[in-house]
Amino acid sequence: MKTTKVSFFILTLVLLLVTGLSGWAGGASAQSNSGKTYVIGTDITFAPFEFQDVNGEFVGIDIDLLDAIAKDQNFQYEIKPLGFNAAVQALESNQVDGVIAGMSITDERKQKFDFSDSYFESGVVMGVGANNDTIQSYEDLRGQKVAVKTGTEGYSFAESISEQYGFSIVPFDDSSQMYDDVKTGNSVATFEDYPVLAYGVTQNNGLKIVTDKEEGGSYGFAVSKGQNQELLQKFNAGLTNLKASGEYDQILAKYLGEGEGVPAPTLSRGELILQSIPPLLKGLGQTLIYTIVSLFIAFILGLIFGLMKVGQNKALRFIATVFVDLFRGIPLIVLAFFIYFGIPQAFGFTMPLYLAAILTLSLNAGAYVTEIIRGGIQSIDQGQMEAARSLGLPYRTSMMKIVIPQAIRVMIPSFINQLVITLKDTSILSAIGLVELTQSGKIIIARTFASFDIWLIVAIMYLVVITILTKIASSLEVKRSRG
Repeated sequence: MKTTKVSFFILTLVLLLVTGLSGWAGGASAQSNSGKTYVIGTDITFAPFEFQDVNGEFVGIDIDLLDAIAKDQNFQYEIKPLGFNAAVQALESNQVDGVIAGMSITDERKQKFDFSDSYFESGVVMGVGANNDTIQSYEDLRGQKVAVKTGTEGYSFAESISEQYGFSIVPFDDSSQMYDDVKTGNSVATFEDYPVLAYGVTQNNGLKIVTDKEEGGSYGFAVSKGQNQELLQKFNAGLTNLKASGEYDQILAKYLGEGEGVPAPTLSRGELILQSIPPLLKGLGQTLIYTIVSLFIAFILGLIFGLMKVGQNKALRFIATVFVDLFRGIPLIVLAFFIYFGIPQAFGFTMPLYLAAILTLSLNAGAYVTEIIRGGIQSIDQGQMEAARSLGLPYRTSMMKIVIPQAIRVMIPSFINQLVITLKDTSILSAIGLVELTQSGKIIIARTFASFDIWLIVAIMYLVVITILTKIASSLEVKRSRG
């Protein structure tokens, strides 16, 4: 009876944690008096159009425009910080109602999405390292590598002239990673939308602009083809009202005023660290919660399928083998994309991000835990089971009372290792917009361009937490072996 109560308490606690995650992982919501709430995907690492300020608030031209339009048209919205590629995929799979992320209106995209009226006219420029005086034109790129951000106008432009000028393209998902590749010399240049790169230069991103602006495309707010037409109409109507009232010009001037943005204040390394610690600690908390919840579910899955694999029923052994081969054989990031984007698109429903993240981690870890349990049970001398059965004990009783208690001691080191692996695997889920420790670091770097300092702090946080968890688990292992 005592064991049943404890199990019920643990299960209840996990359910509360999982339910609570939906509130923590949901992003920010606009406040409005009435109307429908729309889920809007965005990038938040694309300053000055969308980024997060030091207070953790979503800001930028796109965010301010959306907020002003929502107030003008009396609707609510919830921001989903997904990254550009993930935001576009989320819109395709109907995980969000719309996307505003400096998204260029192209004929190809018009096949899948409906766009609003243009809210910004952009253009592409080439940037190089601030101390690079050898790359001045496209001709200087011959035989070199150029960093670009996937899905952007800069990527399309680079692709269109790469053969003519004989350079190769290196794609990245984040602007900060692209800039870092140029600053470290791995790539000699980058192509980026003019306002984005110009703003970054004023924020000390370590680059400079060396070409005139190419004639560019228009940015638009996007919804899925034929869907959310009411939202699209509200956006267009609100945009028209903002331009008529002068608020549109005020928003642009706030971020693209004199010098394409106010120069960033100079922070000492200590000030930067102190400023960054709170959001990183919040991200670390998310990492730990997702790890604990996912491992709990993975252990249940592993116990079920592990016992099936060592059981006497061939059909159950086959099912368990398929489970292990399937979820060990699929890369974690592919599994995440399939669960979060693929399945909802195929079956026409919306899946919460927290649920997709937990499912991904649990299924992946569950497959490995299954093998840990199978290996632990099979490592026990078969004579133990035979002796128990010869004394008249049933198979299940022999397994639960004789074999498994001994097998647990063998399994503990592998469980510790899986704990560490799952904790680190949460960082991969930043690709679908999960704001954990790694994604928190990316968001800060997008604002500060301090890659070395922020990644160093993130690495130390991972190291400290993993070391502490390993020591705790190791002490439990020692106590268990002595017991």
